[in-house]
Amino acid sequence: MSTILTALKASSGAQQGASVPPGNARMSLDEKLLACGVSPEALAEAHGARGKTGTAGFFEALIRKKAINEIRLLELLSDHFGLPLWHELPVEIINIDFTYSVSIQYLKKNKMVPIITADTAAVALFDPTNFQPADDLRHLLGYQDMPVVLSTSEAITAAINLAYDTSRSSAKDYFDEISEQTAGDLISEINETADLLDETSDAPIIKLVNLLVSGAIKDRASDIHVEPYSGKLKIRYRIDGILYDILSLPTRIQSPLVSRIKIMARLNIAEKRLPQDGRIELKIADRLVDVRVSVLPTAFGERVVLRLLDKSAHILMLSDLGMHDERIRLLDQLIKSPYGIILVTGPTGSGKTTTLYAALSTINRSEINIITIEDPIEYQMDGVGQIQVNPKIDLTFAAGLRSIVRQDPDVILIGEIRDRETAEIAIQSSLTGHLVFSTLHTNDAASAVTRLIDMGVEPFLVTSSVVAIIAQRLVRVLCPHCKEVYSPDEEELANLGLPLSALEINTFFRKKGCNRCMQTGFRGRTAIFEILVVDDKIKRLVLATSDATQLNDLAVRQGMITLQQDGIQKVLAGITTTEEVLRVTRSLNRKEDIVQEA
Repeated sequence: MSTILTALKASSGAQQGASVPPGNARMSLDEKLLACGVSPEALAEAHGARGKTGTAGFFEALIRKKAINEIRLLELLSDHFGLPLWHELPVEIINIDFTYSVSIQYLKKNKMVPIITADTAAVALFDPTNFQPADDLRHLLGYQDMPVVLSTSEAITAAINLAYDTSRSSAKDYFDEISEQTAGDLISEINETADLLDETSDAPIIKLVNLLVSGAIKDRASDIHVEPYSGKLKIRYRIDGILYDILSLPTRIQSPLVSRIKIMARLNIAEKRLPQDGRIELKIADRLVDVRVSVLPTAFGERVVLRLLDKSAHILMLSDLGMHDERIRLLDQLIKSPYGIILVTGPTGSGKTTTLYAALSTINRSEINIITIEDPIEYQMDGVGQIQVNPKIDLTFAAGLRSIVRQDPDVILIGEIRDRETAEIAIQSSLTGHLVFSTLHTNDAASAVTRLIDMGVEPFLVTSSVVAIIAQRLVRVLCPHCKEVYSPDEEELANLGLPLSALEINTFFRKKGCNRCMQTGFRGRTAIFEILVVDDKIKRLVLATSDATQLNDLAVRQGMITLQQDGIQKVLAGITTTEEVLRVTRSLNRKEDIVQEA
């Protein structure tokens, strides 16, 4: 047994009650804890927890009772046992081969993880007295002299999750293995009756569904599509707004696969003729994921789409949205208006709700009463009352909004204005001293005015209530690890409204593709915006006409930066590509003079 672990055993023995001989300069761990300010009562209570759960329970009890800070405790343990303390672990560069021979449950139970990189090898522990599992781990991995270091519980858990998330077999890998071995035998195990109700079974269909969902989370997918066709079952992920083919499976898997998903979503597995909607709540590693399930009958069987909502995702701030500083300041002023309506427009999946919650997080404070009504609730925010729309009990946007205004709100967020009734209540709320945030599905900011008037809202009510309209789209961000410099041709520059001289003062990048971005050349998305402020000139034009083109032209003349102009600024900054900007803005069908930014 190693010298380090022998020393740990000796230290642990002293800690477990061996008296310190007179004249021995070394203090016991208990004495050091008392010297650090831990009360005798807290120490005694922690020792009681140790009797039930071991030394890990002893240290956790001290932290849970706030008798000592975790970092201070680890510093004390580091000094006591002579072990290095690593506040951060190099999780991005560790070798994850250990995940194939060590179970994740074993590492999490013992709060330890092997850190093996090109330059170092160590076992990171939270509890330095838990020496036997660490010794076993080193023998298993073949690193007999691997040193032990201390780290925080959070850092160790994050390293474990990342390693196993990275190494976790994807659904494609699973079926590749099947095809390499005995495809016929293993796939034949998937039938309509075997093990569908057994949650803990290792049945292939259960393993397949688990891999599909965990693989989608790992690949940052927002949706999983299960699409049956005449000769195959196609699985696709939507990643950064684009659908990618992931798997092509035998058609006989379709029925048990859909049945398994229905069971998880508590849907009727016998009903195959009508559409059904449900939801699944999952926990993957430390992430809570809400899965919205939609089942739709088609000519070749039931088609399933799973929308993944990461409930653990943090709410962005205005500065995280991708806006230029000038527009951040403008939006910050607008959302602090005492009353009025601020609309965010764009197609489904363009990040409207994310923008609204970034605005709410900016103004959210204890003296303001904020209430939202949404379908679904995508983010959870402390200090905000959130209502889920439920048409089955007639809790619509309009019905919920009537009740909200009786709750003495200062700020109201309406998930979407879908009809005249909701629009009128929102306008009346804004006119009676409330600040209202909501969304509309229109192509650009100016079209939102036309949409409201088409719903039957009087133009004078629109001009009296609407403060600003924000239009947005999402563009994919170039992968920073593989993007490459190039020179666009004259036609490409012309499509963007840029002169040839733009090549002299700007650097253009295009996608390439690497393992970190799944060979797509893109990783993540950012937003492009246009903000139409409803000032006196815009109000006069709205009262005269609801033509969106005229409204847009006036706003541009007054300095509004359009969606395409904002997109070009991100191209010149090396954030995205010309193809991406044209993909999301080409439908606007406008020719504009681009404002260049060095």
